[in-house]
Amino acid sequence: MDQRMLERARRLLCQLQEVIRDRLIAARQRQARSFARVADVTAADTIYQIDKLSEDVLLAWLGEHWPKSWPIELIMEGLETELTFPLGTPLKETQWKLIIDPIDGTRGIMHDKRSAWAMAGLAPQRGARNHLGDIVVAAMTELPISKQWRSDQFSAVSGRGKVIATSTNVLDGKRTRLAVRPSPAKSFHHGFASVAKFFLPAKEWLAKFEEDLWRELGELKPGAESPPIFEDQYISSGGQIAEILLGHDLMVIDIRPEAFRALGLLDVALTSHPYDLCSELLLREAGGVLERPMGGRLRDPLDTTSAVSWIAYANPTLARKVRPVIKRLLAHR
Repeated sequence: MDQRMLERARRLLCQLQEVIRDRLIAARQRQARSFARVADVTAADTIYQIDKLSEDVLLAWLGEHWPKSWPIELIMEGLETELTFPLGTPLKETQWKLIIDPIDGTRGIMHDKRSAWAMAGLAPQRGARNHLGDIVVAAMTELPISKQWRSDQFSAVSGRGKVIATSTNVLDGKRTRLAVRPSPAKSFHHGFASVAKFFLPAKEWLAKFEEDLWRELGELKPGAESPPIFEDQYISSGGQIAEILLGHDLMVIDIRPEAFRALGLLDVALTSHPYDLCSELLLREAGGVLERPMGGRLRDPLDTTSAVSWIAYANPTLARKVRPVIKRLLAHR
């Protein structure tokens, strides 16, 4: 695709996510109590009824609106068989790979606690060689809870150095431009930074790692009061990225795969997967840093089962400050 076509792809991904958002809001008014019902359990994750609703909308939209001259392979949690658009296109004839998470943050929104995010990334088709670093167009759109009138949206094309962001009033459809400003802070004091430990497996290991990290960084001293650093456990990688894009958070560390391996919990699937990080391009285009725990760009395959470890920083200064400590702690543990 040339730049004009990439721009059209960006707009299409935004439109798709807006349809998912609007259908979800409409469905919630009719059947909110059934959203949390378990619909399926896969190798990647538990599938809830709310996930099934979004998948039906997504597949119908792609069949009707995705350009037939841009054949794609769809990668999405819950798909049992290979799926291409236009439907029936041989895989070898697809030009692009589209990886999607229709609802990232299912557990929060299905109980009407916190927004989820629709996420998508488009990469040139390279078969089994495709990885997260191949994504050239990314978008994510907020799926708000019932008491929330505002839905944020972020999208970008690789290499432009900017993120297009808007805020939509879901009550009247009015849009406004949204400022994308990752924090330039050089210190974590009086800011939010967190280590993901959402579930019971490995929570103690991760909490100890977090304490060791702040101690190594000189923030946690014996006998002293707790450092003025705050934590926000947002169970959505899209939401975590959005909080950094908006300048609310300074750092997010998700090293659950390392914790599970260290404890011999090799069959635990409660980690981030490539579809959870398919919008990581947005933070990098905004000037932030999103990388592997030991440094370097994410190179995880575009599939639905690989466990992904990642760390996001609001700016390169914080990354340079923390990265060597992370490496040292992980090497020792």
